[in-house]
Amino acid sequence: MAKSNKFGTFGGVFTPSILTILGVIMYMRLPMIIGQAGLWATIGIIVIAHIISVTTGLSVSSIATDKKVKAGGTYYIISRSLGLPIGGTLGLALFVGLSFSVSLYLIGFAESFLGFWGFPVNIDNIRIAGSLILLTVTIITFISTSLAIKTQYLIMGAIALSLISIFFGSHEFTPTEPHFFGKGSAVPLMVLFGIFFPAVTGFEAGVSMSGDLKDPKSQYQPEQ
Repeated sequence: MAKSNKFGTFGGVFTPSILTILGVIMYMRLPMIIGQAGLWATIGIIVIAHIISVTTGLSVSSIATDKKVKAGGTYYIISRSLGLPIGGTLGLALFVGLSFSVSLYLIGFAESFLGFWGFPVNIDNIRIAGSLILLTVTIITFISTSLAIKTQYLIMGAIALSLISIFFGSHEFTPTEPHFFGKGSAVPLMVLFGIFFPAVTGFEAGVSMSGDLKDPKSQYQPEQ
């Protein structure tokens, strides 16, 4: 790909990262976590997850600005910093983790899509809808990375409108009592943490775009 066709900080780093952060976890899973764990435990989960995410992001920035970054994303950075044996081992773990994250977002999309159009939200319909959207996204990605980025702009606009509707909209639902503590749910706190944690790993989407950025070394700096 010619350098002129590569992306800057906004299109190549900010856009894919913010779409991953403002995704299915915030809209569909966070209310469930609050209902299970209570407000204070949920705040603790958010704080701990963000501490891990921020320190990891600073480490990525430090490593990326210390050397030339090419295509390969996180795997390239780790393998060139810690060596190929460790990089290869972590690369397999990253591949599996990203595969599961794709499934996470596909399931969330399928649930909301089926519910919006009035289809039964069952496992068979989720599989069908998820497979179709996965095929669509794959086709868009194979056609052009630029087309995928332009599609993300449309999605980001829809998310912006949804946030506006949340802050300025109104509803008739009112809580009967403050839910500060959990009700002794059967779901362990660590399971709830595991459900929420993918919401703070959005910067990984930007790191994975290293091969399509104009200057990855400068665009991964924390001040940008």
